[in-house]
Amino acid sequence: MRISDLVGSIGVAILLIAFILILTNKISKKGLLYLLMNLIGSGLAAFAPFLIHYTPFIVLEISWMVASLFGLWKYYKKRVVLPKST
Repeated sequence: MRISDLVGSIGVAILLIAFILILTNKISKKGLLYLLMNLIGSGLAAFAPFLIHYTPFIVLEISWMVASLFGLWKYYKKRVVLPKST
């Protein structure tokens, strides 16, 4: 098995596990675990086609990563209350 196959398989497995956990109501789609699983899974899944120079899948997975980063930003924005300046 090539390293690209191993990395891609791990990434896709993480994404599928996150999806199954959402479908079975084990985790929240707005929760930190789901967002991190999507970010890590899509990052690994994007690295695999990078290794074999397959651009369309790189674009797809990087888009998924950006969406996950946006979700993480929103997650932390809700939890961090900045003091108001007077």
